[in-house]
Amino acid sequence: MLELDELVMDFSGFRAVNGCSFGVEEGSITGLIGPNGAGKTTLFNLIAGALQPTSGTIRFLGQDVTALASHQLFHKGLVRTFQIPHEFHKLTALENLMMVPPSQPGERLFSNWLAWRRVTSVERDIETRAYETLEFLELTHVAHERAGNLSGGQKKLLELGRTMMTDARLVLLDEPAAGVNRTLLRKLETKIAILNKERGYTFILIEHDMEMIEKLCAPVICMAEGRVLVEGDFQTVRSNPQVLEAYLGETMGATA
Repeated sequence: MLELDELVMDFSGFRAVNGCSFGVEEGSITGLIGPNGAGKTTLFNLIAGALQPTSGTIRFLGQDVTALASHQLFHKGLVRTFQIPHEFHKLTALENLMMVPPSQPGERLFSNWLAWRRVTSVERDIETRAYETLEFLELTHVAHERAGNLSGGQKKLLELGRTMMTDARLVLLDEPAAGVNRTLLRKLETKIAILNKERGYTFILIEHDMEMIEKLCAPVICMAEGRVLVEGDFQTVRSNPQVLEAYLGETMGATA
């Protein structure tokens, strides 16, 4: 589904991504781990079109998408979430979901005057889909609560829900466990697994929570200094001496 070939990203003489290459199989949940500063988020920004690489190639569904911007990739089914949720905090949880689907007729001024029946019909369908998404996420009780008032875990679930309001093929999840209490984290893990196994979503997951990585991800890719250090199943990566000693130390060892 996704192929990265020798990606390089330089910032004023600093090389954040240094010849990074790997592939992502359709239907997988690929874990991306490594110490802070390894280049993981920069790599996500490259894949999602927020940054243009200094060199290298990104192919998505067999097409070279290296030069495409985020909004163009969105329409191709490649979407991302953020470590710090980017909700519209003054809108309700329901409204946050309803804003996502593209090309809504109500976005055009004259359609609201000349085709208001169609605008109303489409909006009603989107609202139904948004409620169904909230029901799946077990968030119906906060449907009409301002998103800015939700807990950290609820905001992460809402971010996942926003990807469900698209025709997403590949979802980049940036540290979904960050700032989430253990109860909601287990719920978030369950929802990701269901979306993957039952609805065909492919995920790439940046995460420091090794329990979550072990439960969800195969394969696991460890980055260091902007490049791939080790790739394999969780046990292979966790037993690699360079990973254990130089990059993850006690964090990986604590899962043993």
